[in-house]
Amino acid sequence: MSGFQIRRAADHELERVVRLRWLWTHERGQDAGDEQRYMRAAAAWAREHRDTHLPHIAVDADDTVIGMAWLALTPRVATTTSLTRVSGDLQSCYVLPHWRGKGVGSALVRSVLDTARTVGAEHVTVHATEDGAQLYARNGFVEHPLLLWSDLRD
Repeated sequence: MSGFQIRRAADHELERVVRLRWLWTHERGQDAGDEQRYMRAAAAWAREHRDTHLPHIAVDADDTVIGMAWLALTPRVATTTSLTRVSGDLQSCYVLPHWRGKGVGSALVRSVLDTARTVGAEHVTVHATEDGAQLYARNGFVEHPLLLWSDLRD
């Protein structure tokens, strides 16, 4: 890794982290709403969910947040062999445009997967865009014939 570091985001950095989600929406040409209001509300949400939604960040040499990826953890139904099962979902992986193609996204994905292993997750899923699917495939994700989806948004 050259020119950036990957780590878990600290609580005091959450406004800078969630700002990336605002930028992502703005980049897509969608109405992102008021930036400051969103940052305050989304950072508060992240603090309320700090036990289940773990933000990983990429920072440059100036400690500017240049990328993010979140690990969402979900408890699973106990089995006869394990009462403490958990699964993960990689969410909101985003890298600032001028940092793309430099390994930042892959480093974020690997960091999320390392954390998932550390907490004992059985598996990690991801919902990808067409561009993102290639990134995830390069970093160990595979299509699975038994993973199905029902989109409940109408």
